[in-house]
Amino acid sequence: MSPVTAGVLQLLALVAALALAYRPLGDHMARVYSSEKHYRPEKWIYKAIGANPSAEMRWPAYLRGVLAFSAVSVLFLYALQRLQGSLPGSLGFVSIDPDQAFNTAASFVANTNWQSYYGEQAMGHVVQTGGLAVQNFVSAAVGMAVAVALVRGFARSRTGELGNFWSDLVRGTVRILLPISVIGALVLVACGVIQNFAGIHEVGQFTGGSQQWNGGAVASQEVIKELGTNGGGYFNANSAHPFENPTPFSNLFEIFLILVIPFALTRTFGRMVGNLRQGYAILATTATIWLGFTALMMWTEFAHHGPAFDIAGGAMEGKETRFGIGGSSVFAVATTLTSTGAVNSFHSSYTGFGGGIAMLGMQLGEIAPGGVGSGLYGMLIMAIIAVFIAGLMVGRTPEYLGKKIGTRQIKLAACYILITPALVLCFTAAAMALPTPGDSMANPGAHGFSEVLYAYTSGANNNGSAFAGLNADTQWFNSTLGIAMLLGRFLPIVFVLALAGSLAEQRPVPETAGTLRTDKPLYAGLLVGTIVIITGLTYFPALALGPLAEGLAS
Repeated sequence: MSPVTAGVLQLLALVAALALAYRPLGDHMARVYSSEKHYRPEKWIYKAIGANPSAEMRWPAYLRGVLAFSAVSVLFLYALQRLQGSLPGSLGFVSIDPDQAFNTAASFVANTNWQSYYGEQAMGHVVQTGGLAVQNFVSAAVGMAVAVALVRGFARSRTGELGNFWSDLVRGTVRILLPISVIGALVLVACGVIQNFAGIHEVGQFTGGSQQWNGGAVASQEVIKELGTNGGGYFNANSAHPFENPTPFSNLFEIFLILVIPFALTRTFGRMVGNLRQGYAILATTATIWLGFTALMMWTEFAHHGPAFDIAGGAMEGKETRFGIGGSSVFAVATTLTSTGAVNSFHSSYTGFGGGIAMLGMQLGEIAPGGVGSGLYGMLIMAIIAVFIAGLMVGRTPEYLGKKIGTRQIKLAACYILITPALVLCFTAAAMALPTPGDSMANPGAHGFSEVLYAYTSGANNNGSAFAGLNADTQWFNSTLGIAMLLGRFLPIVFVLALAGSLAEQRPVPETAGTLRTDKPLYAGLLVGTIVIITGLTYFPALALGPLAEGLAS
């Protein structure tokens, strides 16, 4: 079987698995967020934190809950790292430096999971399991809660209430993420992923010395790392490490975990607004972009350019032979079109155009299908922009799901889509203009610029993957990337919740013959075009200096 055929078959198997999970998981999540019943373990949690899960919140109160919980999480994780040297189970590792501890705390709380450290050489069992893995759960649940709040804004009318943040946070964790993670961890252990609390031990004798590895609760962290679109690996090699991702089947299963909730949330959306066809329209849009990017990535990486590529069957540099080009390309697109950031190959070693595709996937806003929760609310923001553009074309007040898109709504949507590009481009420009940050680049020219652009694109979009050639463990990058991650996560949430509140207060607008049908293929095509054009106009000059210049020169 040729490598191309194997890659296509893997993609088809993945599509089939996602299709099978789409309806039951989407309906389950809709029931979770619509239920008024509280399970006993959930009641214990509410009592412990002093929350009333039945109290409805307007958007300012909902936002305060998000920000307060996230602020406490940052402080807790920062303190845990700074105290690591005094904690049991530290494996002899010292406490993390202040700038790196801040970067890591901001990263995991913001659902970014950018790592400027070697996991197996810096973090002990307590920090890995009690700190990082916990944030993998709750940061994903925060994203899902915000998405559900926006969906309620569309579904409700003449009220500013969006639900209860604490209830949404706990239910998302207890009823959705935990059960799937338990099953997924068992599958990964069966595949060969390790799960233990072993200390540091030698694995063999080599010329000039021996190699040492430490164990860890890897399977339990790996599953939520992918399921919650987090991406932070237990080991520095991330999902290219055989302890995290040992076989082609585990590789395909991890890609499935990355995509299953974001895709299924489109059905949850359709179920909660009372119109499944609206969910199918969003699904069609995300699936079109995802499949298009996957096809482009596979084409660029399988294209032969000289004897070395012919012998290897494609661009194999930086890729694991057990996954091949097909499994690596599908993984790379899945992880950059979501906010996952996990890698099973080094994106810095991809072809010039291949690296550009990975970068553009993040710059789209990671909405196809996007991160857990963040992908859905990002896509709904773009849906509002698309109906606004359509309204301008025909001279009619734009409407979406029975809600008028007026001045306030479009201003909030515009602020949302401008925040991330501003962070990416401003920080990249500052890094290139100052003398010291440039010393972290491992390569000169267009590729070196791509390393810096990729880093800030990854941080501000809450992805977490890296080009791997950039030394980001410096005070400049630790600090600025930490700031970019926090602002890139929470400033957009402010605008999303404000938009949700303004929509929930409206009276529903009756549908007429002149209403734009947003559940038709024509609208899905308009939405795809809106996403690509807005992103292309924003980032094209920067892309032309980096991956496009490199690709044309090769």
